[in-house]
Amino acid sequence: MHQDAVRFLSQPVKAQPGSPLRAAVYSRIAEAIRNSLLTPGSMLPTETELGADMKVSRTVVREALMLLEEDGLIRARRGVGRFVADTLPRIGIERIRPFEEVLGGPGQQLEIKRIQRERQPASEFVAPGVGVEPGADCWLWESVLIRDGEAIAHLQENISALPVSLGSSSGASPLDIVDDGGATLLATLTKELGRLSGPGECQISLSQVGPSRAKLLDLRAADPVLVLTQYVRHANRPFYLAKCLVAARAGHLSVMQSLQS
Repeated sequence: MHQDAVRFLSQPVKAQPGSPLRAAVYSRIAEAIRNSLLTPGSMLPTETELGADMKVSRTVVREALMLLEEDGLIRARRGVGRFVADTLPRIGIERIRPFEEVLGGPGQQLEIKRIQRERQPASEFVAPGVGVEPGADCWLWESVLIRDGEAIAHLQENISALPVSLGSSSGASPLDIVDDGGATLLATLTKELGRLSGPGECQISLSQVGPSRAKLLDLRAADPVLVLTQYVRHANRPFYLAKCLVAARAGHLSVMQSLQS
């Protein structure tokens, strides 16, 4: 193993508040893979070696490695060891798409179950994402995404409740948008506006689902989830903010890619 990888992995890890220690170990190894410190096809150190280097138990390392294998970052060869996958799955979202498109797939039925739709004051987190001052009115659409009968994601979407120019021929505004209960807010906006030009950004992190959302997703409160925080600008201003918690049962996320000439 390359010396840079040895040094990177040989630093003790600490759990972040509200996040299990296995998530910190997962993130450390995943970062080494994504940054090519651990190259495709290379063999990982043993559970015992990783535990000793990171100052965590072998059980914690094993749990993190199981998650890495589930996410397609590593593969196990019985009796030999664990290796970095030859081809890494991409988990970014490189095109602005509603989450039912991101998490859906061929032959899969995806249902949107609306939990709530309400107008409320923007929090310190939401306000800059939708281009308003904290305390200003914004819309919250909260949904559970169900695929083939299983809840796979919890989604909160926000948009300003203030009248804005959306540039559509219909003259729709956030106050006019009709919620038919069968689509996410971004899908509804896309239907009104046509394809949003963006730009958009998706931040990706790992966390625990927490007690309230665990019930909605049929998980335990300490179960890990992938957190996708999506920001979209429209007419060069902050416009839309979403936070999507994706359960492991959702599988790999796909990415749309194209060659630029």
